[in-house]
Amino acid sequence: MTLFRGTFLDTPSDPFSGGELRTEQDGALLVRDGVIRARGSFAGLRGQHPEEEVVDLSGGFVLPGFVDTHVHFPQVRVIGGLGMPLLDWLDQTALPEEARLADPAYAAGVATDFVRGLVGAGTTTALVFGSHFAPAVDTVFAEAARVGLRITSGLVVSDRLIREDLFTDPDRAREESLALAARWHGVGRARYAVTPRFSLSCSEPLLEACADVLRAVPGAMLTSHVNENTREIATVEELCGCDYVTSYDRHGLVGPGTVLAHNVHPTDAELGLLAARGAAVAHCPSSNAALGSGLFPLARHRAHGVRVAMGSDVGAGTGFSLLKEGLGAYVAQQLLGEAGHPLTPTHLLHLATVAGAEALGLGAAVGDFSPGRRFDAQWIKPAPSTPLAVGLAHAADAGDALAKMFALGTPADVRSVWIEGELVNTSAPHLVG
Repeated sequence: MTLFRGTFLDTPSDPFSGGELRTEQDGALLVRDGVIRARGSFAGLRGQHPEEEVVDLSGGFVLPGFVDTHVHFPQVRVIGGLGMPLLDWLDQTALPEEARLADPAYAAGVATDFVRGLVGAGTTTALVFGSHFAPAVDTVFAEAARVGLRITSGLVVSDRLIREDLFTDPDRAREESLALAARWHGVGRARYAVTPRFSLSCSEPLLEACADVLRAVPGAMLTSHVNENTREIATVEELCGCDYVTSYDRHGLVGPGTVLAHNVHPTDAELGLLAARGAAVAHCPSSNAALGSGLFPLARHRAHGVRVAMGSDVGAGTGFSLLKEGLGAYVAQQLLGEAGHPLTPTHLLHLATVAGAEALGLGAAVGDFSPGRRFDAQWIKPAPSTPLAVGLAHAADAGDALAKMFALGTPADVRSVWIEGELVNTSAPHLVG
């Protein structure tokens, strides 16, 4: 067993329902076989377990590993393509890059960059938008397994309105998806996600093939996009003859295992349907801002009872850091004024951890530091004299320190990362025998 000593911050109780930030200063977590067995003061737990190895994380803050509920594996090398709305950005930046993953060697390099980027930003669990090419999906699953990252991912399918070299057909989509699920679903920390790119690019037979796969793979998830851009929404309504959410729901694709990204421009009827089905929405604020898609209506989602978590999006966003996404979420709600939902640092941490874990059906396993949870964690300890180091040195309390982490933090401030107690990214925390 191992005792981890430090200042621990987490949000086991939902702050949207009155929960508060939980803080353990000079606290300790007793971890065995990757699972938190006890939590308390360092003095108390050290007295009970005097022979256990101590990992001393004093001088920084230990947060739960982040849970990214929407992130595109093929887009890591095209981050920063600014100045375009969604559909133009797809045509000119994202899709040409995604077509390059037909080359297995290129896909392998992208997978390495991708997994390194996530873990380096403190993300330990992710719902990953895969590739249009099955061998590339194998590659990202394999790289995640090598590093230890917990991912849910799958084959992306389309058969209209995007580049033809990314097209599939219903039979091939069904066959390749089931083969990928047979290789990866439930193996180690991997799970399968049925992934129509968006109903804009998927015919009715292709969406029905997605439904076949979802029914055939117990515990599989469904992820796609919804209501991101007004031009996109109008085209979906024209093609499908219904609203965006219904275009998925009429094929049985909206349920408790569904996470739909963006939802910047939902109708009240769509929000009601999402809530009734128990689906979740991945809020990707930096992408929404960079593409000019709009400001996310969090208050309306909350009013309808729709679950919301955080996503980095990556290619259309500005990086992997959910600290940055949290700041973006805060700013978006401020800009909405009375229509916005005021967010505190505790809200932001919850959205980036527990809310994501619950959206992915992993709420009993990860997201906070309660006994019984896996020890997925990140140690935030900035280099001396950086803006964050100065801010943390003068923070009034733990909540103020958390605010400064979201306002000023970057992946460079993530000193070490653990997944189920395994150190996966580090600059050598101090070990005491």
